[in-house]
Amino acid sequence: MFGAEPICKVLTSHGLKIATSTYYAAKNRAPSLRSVRDAELNAQISRVHADNFGVYGMRKVWRQMHRDGIPVARCTVARLMRDLGLEGARRGKRSAPPSVMTAMSGPVTCSDATSLPPARTSGG
Repeated sequence: MFGAEPICKVLTSHGLKIATSTYYAAKNRAPSLRSVRDAELNAQISRVHADNFGVYGMRKVWRQMHRDGIPVARCTVARLMRDLGLEGARRGKRSAPPSVMTAMSGPVTCSDATSLPPARTSGG
């Protein structure tokens, strides 16, 4: 709808001097090597995670990728798994956070007085 020229004029009037050639150079620039490699690794990380029933965490995914012959840094696997929203299984009994438990139980009402326990007195 609007070209780069009017946008650059408005930015220049506010003190941010940006040439239109700078805008078009950034727009037409080839993707960085990191973004290209990240796209390739995202597919591999998702594959390894899914092949292992979604229970592998960052450390095991990283080790499995090295076994598969894919050299990648551990911090890169951690960053990409975080971006993809992938997590490994956690050991132990997992309970829902208190906010989820209160949302599931619903509000507490005292509509029926017979369901309340008898009042206790502090007498002997």
